Amino acid sequence: MNAPWKSGMPGNRDPFAAYICDDAALDVLRPVVIELGWQPEKCNKGGLRNAIQSLSVSASPSILLVDLSESGDPLNDINALAEVCEPGTVVIAIGQVNDVRLYRDLLASGIHDYLLKPLSAGALRDAVAAAQTVFSSPRNADGEAAKRHISTAIVGTRGGVGASTLATSLSWLFSTDHKSPTALLDLDVHFGTGALALDLEPGRGLTDAIDNPSRIDGLFIERAMIRANDNLSILSAEAPINSPLMTDGAAFVQLEEEFRQAFEMTVVDLPRNMLINFPHVLADVNLVLLAAEMTLASARDTIRIMSWLKTNAAHAHIMVIANKVQPSVAEISKADFEASIERKIDFSIPFDIKAAANAAKMGQTFVEANRSSKASAVIKQIAERVMGASEEDFSTDEPAKKSLLGGFDLKSLLAKKDKNEKVGEPAE
Repeated sequence: MNAPWKSGMPGNRDPFAAYICDDAALDVLRPVVIELGWQPEKCNKGGLRNAIQSLSVSASPSILLVDLSESGDPLNDINALAEVCEPGTVVIAIGQVNDVRLYRDLLASGIHDYLLKPLSAGALRDAVAAAQTVFSSPRNADGEAAKRHISTAIVGTRGGVGASTLATSLSWLFSTDHKSPTALLDLDVHFGTGALALDLEPGRGLTDAIDNPSRIDGLFIERAMIRANDNLSILSAEAPINSPLMTDGAAFVQLEEEFRQAFEMTVVDLPRNMLINFPHVLADVNLVLLAAEMTLASARDTIRIMSWLKTNAAHAHIMVIANKVQPSVAEISKADFEASIERKIDFSIPFDIKAAANAAKMGQTFVEANRSSKASAVIKQIAERVMGASEEDFSTDEPAKKSLLGGFDLKSLLAKKDKNEKVGEPAE
């Protein structure tokens, strides 16, 4: 959930309020508040629950300091706080749980900062000063001053649908045809093919990042990423298959934050299992490209993933891309696929096994090795669409038009396929 205090102006309201659980923290806070010329009476006893109760019947302050120490479910309670806070409130949370994942999740939910107990006067002053800059800094709406960055995740609805081929080809196009500094993050830690498709050794950058998230900064990114061309760098791994992935996912979020500073484009090759295990990876993703194939299983999983995205990453725009399309031998027709997922397929990439084999032999991305193929032409259109991505372009997902047969669901498709197979006819 993106909390509503992320937008709006503070207006004519109290500059500050705090809801703190213990006297020791209040004793540190009050002198800092007096220093800043605020009323110490605004430092209230009681934590997050008290804040929610009070703010549900009174105006929110510009800066709100709230104690999570007595909260059994901080993220859920923060969402409850968001519902009673007016737009423009900057929230600083404090707590005693020193957990990187909680910290990342709180920031993703809209919290401005998270301070650990015991509090220090210096940390409080710094946090409040940073919160005050939110009101003095220029708004993104002012224009182009904000650095342009587009983050795109490619997710395959089934194994083998070509999501990695799409990820490497789009990354190549962004970096060459569009001259944009691009980062490719291949999150298939054990079996990723991103580096392989670029004829590179994956290196240890991604596994080092997972093992030591605290090391991730601009210098780490510069050293750990493998350069494919002047504008394209990749971070991937080929971890031993007897080594399970042991991480809370904090490294992935930190990597994306660093990419946002260092590159104009980020492409995340995101396996389905990572989507499930680390949903916060999508916190800052602008677009999700669902790579699908014209099969019943893929239609089913497209529906499931789209539903999951609407609940867990509602901010991200979805594009559905049918890959390896062979109309004459498709398990289900395009019309039936669109009717079942209740929206249009955005792009259809034709199947070209010779072109895929050619790319593998040459150690190049699909589009680089097959510049003139029909499949490459469609991938170039996708790249242009992503490069031009805006709120206006992707603000709505247009539902597919109803077929003449009415509401076509997966059950009817399965029944139709079963009937055709029984009488010896090919499925559509």
